[in-house]
Amino acid sequence: MNPAQWQALYDPHQRIHIQFPNMRREVTPQVVRHVDLSAAGEGLIAYSWLDESSAEAAIREQVDYFQRLGQDFEWKVYDYDRPADLKTRLEGQGFVSEELEVILGLDLNTAPEVLRQPPRQDVRRITDPQQLADVQAVQEGVWGEDGSWVFAVLGSVLRDDPGRMSVYVAYVDGQPASSAWVDFPPDNAFASLWGGSTLPQFRQRGLFTALLAARAQEAAARRVRYLTVDAMPMSRPILEKLGFERIAESYPCKWKHKP
Repeated sequence: MNPAQWQALYDPHQRIHIQFPNMRREVTPQVVRHVDLSAAGEGLIAYSWLDESSAEAAIREQVDYFQRLGQDFEWKVYDYDRPADLKTRLEGQGFVSEELEVILGLDLNTAPEVLRQPPRQDVRRITDPQQLADVQAVQEGVWGEDGSWVFAVLGSVLRDDPGRMSVYVAYVDGQPASSAWVDFPPDNAFASLWGGSTLPQFRQRGLFTALLAARAQEAAARRVRYLTVDAMPMSRPILEKLGFERIAESYPCKWKHKP
């Protein structure tokens, strides 16, 4: 599919109608927003209906709303959003743009054979929230940041809605080496891939692909047609070699509330 065809599928399922765990979805005439309920995350503007005349006031309205809540939030801007200068307008009102992400999609009906074969590596699905300590260890080792959010965010989903999300860890000699998870929104054509991270000393061993295969096979078993992922520069070449196609480019634009 070309990007426009992907976007026509992606927007209704992954931006407009989706409900995220630990978040309250709200729809206004101008945006679809999600308010964090976990006290460990941030809010999100997932979609907007804006033009050159309405954008500035709508941005101020959302800033005021999340400021009243005392909550940080992200406005996720896609390269086909309108107005075309939405990212610049957000930056003009105090948002900080983070690194470019490329949104990729894969039709599982055309997935390569490597994603259809059981992983040879030691890949385990985490079902006990206490085992998330292994996920936290990988995330902290890769990103150098506090990973306590793993228990607050992933742990609550595993406890309260275990069918919604699957968490995987790849081990080397019994040591957690790589972790990732997959989200299965109800009544959705897409499953979304998150968190794929491998400790530096365990890279180049196929762990990233093994975790991808485990999640792709679970999605296929659940009769989900498409996978999507927000790809970073390190993972994008691997994913594209495995058949993922470009849907769009996106910038997470972050706003911090003022105490």
